Amino acid sequence: MREILPVLAGWWSASVPFGLATVVAVSRSAPRGPGAAMAVGPGDEVVGSVSGGCVEGAVLELAQEALADGRARLETFGYSDEDAFAVGLTCGGELTVLVRPVTPDLDPTLGPVADSVAAGRPVTLATVVDGPAPRGAALAVWPPDEPGPGDAPETLGSLGNAGLDAAVAADAWGELAVGATGVRHYGPGGERREDTVSVFMQSFAPPPRMLVFGAIDYAAAVARIGDFLGYRVTVCDARPVFATPRRFPPGVEVVVDWPHRYLAGTGTDERTVICVLTHDPKFDVPLLEEALRRPAAYIGAMGSRRTHAERRERLVAAGLTGAELARLRSPVGLDLGARTPEEVAVSVAAEIVALRWGGSGAPLTSTAGAIHGAPR
Repeated sequence: MREILPVLAGWWSASVPFGLATVVAVSRSAPRGPGAAMAVGPGDEVVGSVSGGCVEGAVLELAQEALADGRARLETFGYSDEDAFAVGLTCGGELTVLVRPVTPDLDPTLGPVADSVAAGRPVTLATVVDGPAPRGAALAVWPPDEPGPGDAPETLGSLGNAGLDAAVAADAWGELAVGATGVRHYGPGGERREDTVSVFMQSFAPPPRMLVFGAIDYAAAVARIGDFLGYRVTVCDARPVFATPRRFPPGVEVVVDWPHRYLAGTGTDERTVICVLTHDPKFDVPLLEEALRRPAAYIGAMGSRRTHAERRERLVAAGLTGAELARLRSPVGLDLGARTPEEVAVSVAAEIVALRWGGSGAPLTSTAGAIHGAPR
């Protein structure tokens, strides 16, 4: 839903009613995951997608019905073997969609949630999917700016009663730290050992960071594809003649500093991607010493196999352990036969995506089983 929030916020601010369809559960080879959203606004304008085209027509009708009667509804779509032309998923998966009408009166959370996402402030939107609580009721949850003992999350809206609100807010705060999105189950008053109320929690954590070191032409291509994939991209180089904003896509932060010094003063987490494209020992060895000893989802370094072997020797001499060195992806990227900076950027992005979701990097024609596997 993140990508269509600006449009939804505009409709919401103007008090224009719209129907919002959100994928709340999937199984097998469903084309999109939980949190994918489609909205139907004035004049039947459609933004977003829940299935890549398979069931959008049926969802449009459900949204129109929800706007007409003011009631949320829940619908599951799957493939019909008996009638291949039935409304369903040709990929053979199954997805469940919550469709609800939205106005400021019905849902006071959407505008503030959109504002928080735009500002990079973490927020979770919880919505009742099924059970005795009002279907479609929404609760937004923000963590305290500086959490301390006894602090409670900030909330807006309600799921129907104070007990359920309190239980969901506490769980949403915890799940926001890892960006979790999915359905949780409670009793009518928030009891955690019951499953009469289903609540969909969608976490909007700030975008993960991509740190690109070495302001070369390959860095511009990697920064561009990183921005496209939703990362907040920073390019760092100690050479001011190369580290200039005009050489990089709009929105990419460009920093002039020694790479290892910049990284030492920068926070990283388990979602951070670090791409070392300097392939110069005076830059990349101290940088990789720092990178391999801190949290990160991916650490890749450019260079030939000879460069990698020499760099590894220097890192061993610097005291890095075998476990630390095993985290290094070098030479960087998947074997695509890439030549140009843009092709190399695709190779690097493919390796990052494969590592994130547990993909093999093999052609799908040579594999079997589910295409969209569960993440590792």
